Amino acid sequence: MTEKLRYTITLRLYSEEKIFGPGIAELLERVDELHSLRKATMAMGMAYSKAWSIVKTAEKSLSFPLLISTTGGRGGGGAELSEQGRRFLHAYRCFEQTVHDYADEVFEDMFGEETD
Repeated sequence: MTEKLRYTITLRLYSEEKIFGPGIAELLERVDELHSLRKATMAMGMAYSKAWSIVKTAEKSLSFPLLISTTGGRGGGGAELSEQGRRFLHAYRCFEQTVHDYADEVFEDMFGEETD
């Protein structure tokens, strides 16, 4: 029995260098959920320093903040998505879904197989 044919597409956005893709999108979604960059990195098994670096690289290239951080204190620090960051993440996810939907149609036309 032959295995069902499938494909993958990973969308990454570039300027001079890679600035946005599925990893940072997931990171921002987890920050939005957990209200903390540190908690988001722990949930993803990512080094905090790496997360900080990819966020800062993206922010520099995009020329706007993705996150707004609050410093610690009695309640502790935290982070949340900036409005521009929230809009950009939403646009990325919509673009990603549109590309995947179109790719599914073309794949079925070309190879005669539906995707899961």
